[in-house]
Amino acid sequence: MDRTDQSLDVDALRAAVVGPWATLDVVERTGSTNADLLAAAAAGAPDRAVLTADHQDSGRGRLTRSWAAPAGTGIAVSVLLRPQGVPPSRFGWLPLLAGLAVLDTVRDLGVATAGLKWPNDCLVGAEQRKVAGILAEVAGHVSPAVVLGIGLNVTDVPPHTPTATSLAAEGCAAGRTDVLVTLLRRLAERESEWREARGDPDAHRLRSDYRAGCLSLGSEVRVELPAAASIVGIAEDVDRDGRLLLLDAAGHRRAVAAGDVVHVRPADRTGG
Repeated sequence: MDRTDQSLDVDALRAAVVGPWATLDVVERTGSTNADLLAAAAAGAPDRAVLTADHQDSGRGRLTRSWAAPAGTGIAVSVLLRPQGVPPSRFGWLPLLAGLAVLDTVRDLGVATAGLKWPNDCLVGAEQRKVAGILAEVAGHVSPAVVLGIGLNVTDVPPHTPTATSLAAEGCAAGRTDVLVTLLRRLAERESEWREARGDPDAHRLRSDYRAGCLSLGSEVRVELPAAASIVGIAEDVDRDGRLLLLDAAGHRRAVAAGDVVHVRPADRTGG
C-alpha cells in the first residue's frame, strides 16, 4: 500500500480479520476506543469484538497517561475478550501476550531491532524508542471481560513524545490497513493459544517467547510503583502470573505486579 494513502480500508479489514474476530467497527473519530468498547461490553457486545478509530484524541495509557492518535497517523484499536474457561487469576497475562503480538507484528513488517519493556511497551531501533503502548481494563464482575487497547505509531509520532518513534521512522513502508490486519491476526493467534490452554503461560511457548523478546530481563531497572515509591534491582524473570521478578541490591527477590520500568543499565541484547 502507498504510504501516502493512510485511510483505513474497512472492507479489506473486515475481509481479512472477521472470522478470528467476531465483529469489526471503524469510527472516524472518538475520545477513546477503550472507553467506547467498555460501554459496549456493558451493553452485551460479543466476545472478540473490535473497535478502531481513524482519529483518537483522548486515549488512555497505563498509569493515567494519555495516548493520542491524530488522524491518519497511527493505529488506535481496542478488542473485547470474554475468555470463558480461563480463571480470572490468569488474566494478568493478557497485557503481556498483547505486547508479544505487537512485537510479532513489527518484526513481520521488517523492523528487526525490536523488543519489549515489561510489561508490554514495544521498543524499536538502536535507541530503543517506544512505538506502541497497551492498556488492559476489566469490564464486568459476574462474567469478567477484558478490553485491550493498543496504540501503534505508523507514520508519525504524537507531539511532545521525545522518547517515541514510528514504524515509518524505522524504515517500514506498510500502510495502516496492512499494519492493523497483521496486528489483529497476530493478536488472535496469541490469545487463542492462551485461551485454549486455559491461561497457562507455559503452553504454546507463551512465557518462553515473552522471555526471549523482553529487553528488561537481565537489565538493571528502576520500577516506579503506582503508590509513587520506586525500587531498583535486576529484572530476573517473569513468573506464571506475569509478574516481574526483581533482585534488589540487598539480595531480596520481589514480584512486581504493576509498575513503570526504566532501564537503568540495559542488558547486552536488542531483540530481533
